[in-house]
Amino acid sequence: MNIKFILLTEPTPKLVNTFNRWGNDVNLKALSQPNRSKAELERETFLTIEDVRHRLEYQHVYLKYLDNRLIGEMSFTVDPGHLINKNSETAWISIVIGEPACRGKGIGVIALEYLEEQVRKYGLKRMELGVFEFNKPALKLYQKLGYQEMGRIEEFTYYEGNMWADIRMEKCF
Repeated sequence: MNIKFILLTEPTPKLVNTFNRWGNDVNLKALSQPNRSKAELERETFLTIEDVRHRLEYQHVYLKYLDNRLIGEMSFTVDPGHLINKNSETAWISIVIGEPACRGKGIGVIALEYLEEQVRKYGLKRMELGVFEFNKPALKLYQKLGYQEMGRIEEFTYYEGNMWADIRMEKCF
């Protein structure tokens, strides 16, 4: 498996189109962002190049490639306001494998280990993330790599007719 990661510095129209395709895939959207209702989950939204440029002002975004094909993205944000544990020097992390055929192949482990390395190089001491309670594969991945549950936000996101909790997890270095 030939996987590489590239820090995003300048978005292109092609990249924004890919982000929009992933962001409007209902199956992926259910896993990667909170939705208060079925209508919100199914509503299409579209980013612009300026939206992505703005994101790069506060987020470190890495593109994931498998055999030179873009398959996902991951990021970390330093000390955002939505952390449960407000300790400074904390990275909020996010990992998305946008291409469905690439999920469940072990890429998440490699990507998360790489992201942890980048966070450590940045000098941060802790990582926090949220994973929806119905996303059992992601929960298993985070537990396998040493993340510990530190809290829950109940009734956080809609999925398949129910509201589910956001499980907050952390890992300290």
